[in-house]
Amino acid sequence: MLLVDSHCHLDLLDLPQLGGRLEDVMERARADGVGRMLCVSITLEDFPRVLALANAWEQVYASVGVHPNERAGHDPAVAELVDIARAERKVIAIGETGLDYFRSSGDMDWQRERFRRHIAAARETGLPLIVHMRDATEDTLDILRGEGAGVKGVMHCFTGDLATAEAAIELGFCISFSGILTFNSAADLREVAARIPEESLLIETDSPYLAPVPHRGKPNHPGHVRHVAECLAGLRGVPLERIAHVTTNNFSRLFGVEMVA
Repeated sequence: MLLVDSHCHLDLLDLPQLGGRLEDVMERARADGVGRMLCVSITLEDFPRVLALANAWEQVYASVGVHPNERAGHDPAVAELVDIARAERKVIAIGETGLDYFRSSGDMDWQRERFRRHIAAARETGLPLIVHMRDATEDTLDILRGEGAGVKGVMHCFTGDLATAEAAIELGFCISFSGILTFNSAADLREVAARIPEESLLIETDSPYLAPVPHRGKPNHPGHVRHVAECLAGLRGVPLERIAHVTTNNFSRLFGVEMVA
């Protein structure tokens, strides 16, 4: 059985809290059946660390992009994102990008323009787009409809309703569920997860954030994606092995990574 963590931030892990070495984190992931992970970029300043991790570990891949809430660092042009993605074989996605009106306020034109540039880079490279969407559903979908022709990707850490998920799927996006799915407060989200078509399912940790039950409030790491998979299997009434098979193959197909569970 092979599991994939489709969204994590290995460069942000608090290693002392997780045993002190990245080797220990990787071994725990392996022991839990996690054979691949996508380490996602949130700033260009930190991208070299993300890329170094991907190049150092066969099972780790990278994305390149700037998180919608990041304002202090360099804001890349389309050509910069394209050049980096084309130059680095372990870069398999653009992002994370998108819109977040929860943490940012005021005039959001800067955020929407950055999102459009990332969409353009995904279209030019042919790589999937990793979309962060919080309190911005209508604008996110409208921009994807207007700018995203031919672009595929993933709605990361999805917390929306079924109509939003179906709209994203119609646009060519997979729906990725994180540890939030296991929270007591997530009954509505679990109902959505039970109804998403198999071919659109992905799982993630978003570690070091959002540790799933029974580790909620503790440090999160890629090995904990197994708890998300177990929760999803229970919701859908299928064996864990089925969820592993489906989500791993979906990851392989979306990101062009050769591995079939």
